[in-house]
Amino acid sequence: MPDEHYENPKLAAIYDRFCGWSRDRDFYLALAGDPPQHVLDLGCGTGLLCDAYAAQGHTVTGVDPTPAMLAVARQKPRGSAITWVQATAQAYRSEQRFDLIIMTGHAFQVLLSDDDVAATLTTMRRHLAPSGRAVFESRSPAIDWAAQWNGTEERSCQGVTVRETTEVRSRVGDRVTFEQRYQFPDETLVSFSELRFLPRQAIEARLAAAGLRVEAVFGDWASSPFDATSSHEMIFVARPVEG
Repeated sequence: MPDEHYENPKLAAIYDRFCGWSRDRDFYLALAGDPPQHVLDLGCGTGLLCDAYAAQGHTVTGVDPTPAMLAVARQKPRGSAITWVQATAQAYRSEQRFDLIIMTGHAFQVLLSDDDVAATLTTMRRHLAPSGRAVFESRSPAIDWAAQWNGTEERSCQGVTVRETTEVRSRVGDRVTFEQRYQFPDETLVSFSELRFLPRQAIEARLAAAGLRVEAVFGDWASSPFDATSSHEMIFVARPVEG
C-alpha cells in the first residue's frame, strides 16, 4: 500500500514543517567535510539536506521514488544546481562514484524484505568511491516506540493549522505498523506505514555481505557509542572493503 505520508502532494508540501531541520541533519551535513565532495542522498525526500550540501559547494545527487517529494525538492533555493533522480535506492544506477552516500530519516527501515536491504546496500557499495563512506541510521529495536510516538501535535503550515495524530497499531517480530492522521480544516488524510526494526548484528551482517565494512556505530547524533539497552539510534558508518 502506498504511504500517503510521502505520496500525497498535500502532505509532501507540509513535510518540512513536521520533519524539518534537526540534529540528525546537522550530523549528516558535517560528514561531507571540505568541498567539493560528491554526495548521493538516497531517499532524499524534500531535499533539505541536498540543498544544504549544495550551499556548501558540494556536487549533489538526490534520489527519491516519489514524484510528490521531488516536486518539493526541486523548488529548494539551490534546486536547479542539484541532480534529481526519481528511482528507488534498490534500483538507482549511475557511472558516478561518490565520496559520501547517505540514507536519512530512517528510510532504511522502509526496506521490508531481505532482498530490498541487500539491493540497497549493493547500490551503496557500487557507487562509493574507494575512500568513500556510506552512512545511514535505523532505530534501536530495544526501545518502546509506541510510547515514544503515540500522541497528537499541531503545527501551523502555510497559515493553516494541521493536527497530526500518530497511533502504533501493531508490533510483530521486527515489524511495526502505525497510522498517522493529518487533520486539515477541509479534510483528514490518513497515512499507514510499516517499518522494519533489524538488530545491529543483522544489519552488520548484511553490510558485510554487500562488501562494506563497519567503521563505527553511534547511538545518537552526538556520536556517542551505541548502547544496546539505552540508545535510540543505530547510526552506521561504512566503507567499501578493499580488494
